[in-house]
Amino acid sequence: MIEGDTPADDNTPPRSSFIAVLGAPNAGKSTLVNRIVGTKVTIVSPKVQTTRTRVRGIAIVGPVQLVFIDTPGIFNPKRRLERAMVAAAWDGAADADEVVLLVDAGRGLDDDTGRIVAGLKKSGRSAILALNKIDVIRREKLLELAAQFSAHDIFKQIFMISAQTGDGVDDLVTLLADKAPVGPWMFPEDEISDMPMRLLAAEITREKVFLQLQQELPYSITVVTDQWQERDDGSARIDQTIVVQRENQRAIVLGKGGSRIKSLGQAARTEMEYLFERRIHLFLHVKVIEDWLERRTVYNEWSLKFDA
Repeated sequence: MIEGDTPADDNTPPRSSFIAVLGAPNAGKSTLVNRIVGTKVTIVSPKVQTTRTRVRGIAIVGPVQLVFIDTPGIFNPKRRLERAMVAAAWDGAADADEVVLLVDAGRGLDDDTGRIVAGLKKSGRSAILALNKIDVIRREKLLELAAQFSAHDIFKQIFMISAQTGDGVDDLVTLLADKAPVGPWMFPEDEISDMPMRLLAAEITREKVFLQLQQELPYSITVVTDQWQERDDGSARIDQTIVVQRENQRAIVLGKGGSRIKSLGQAARTEMEYLFERRIHLFLHVKVIEDWLERRTVYNEWSLKFDA
């Protein structure tokens, strides 16, 4: 990793910190990281296990650079991809200066969150607890949950937040900035994520597939950016392939007369143009690859361990 620029101001020493955000699937980790960074760096959908690998979102607080590691949800994995995702989440925690355990207050200390608490204890890691979605939970239940988690003796501080509305998030960020050790910034000042634009573009399209087809299409699809071509007028042509496992899934993505893939393309292109601040010419294709979940190259692209 190449160290980035550090703030040149009033002789205040620069500080930086890596923060892993752990949690069960759909706890709101990606929503929280996007809110702190101030823009989308990781995709969000109601479908569980949307985040597949570690995504770093970068925020600046005065002389402090905070690098948030949005990790896949931790659960009881059964398939190869699921095992690789859970391994990536724990690797993110091992590499971090601080760990934030984000908990859906509506679900509380369920089996998945219990596994995370047990894993933290086993590794000897303490954590900061953030009870999320407080805007829809009674205060009495929140206080009961806080006491339940406190009994485990691994949580240094407890925050009650709403990643969706932003309530309590500033207090959490302030604490993390205060705790950051002295050291150079690890990324340039104008960088908000370490995810390559080609990969982010693929993630945006995958998010739109989930949002539009979550009830019809199973979890095991992926999107590949095949080509990114810069144009003289400042726009970019992006060619992507939506990979499915069966022919009937291909028909679902295409839709009647190509109506669904056209809708997906419009939604993805609109968001890309907003995020990339340029005109995008997006061309989507659908391909059936029955065994893509068992191909090592796919895991390498996502920096996942094939043999986890």
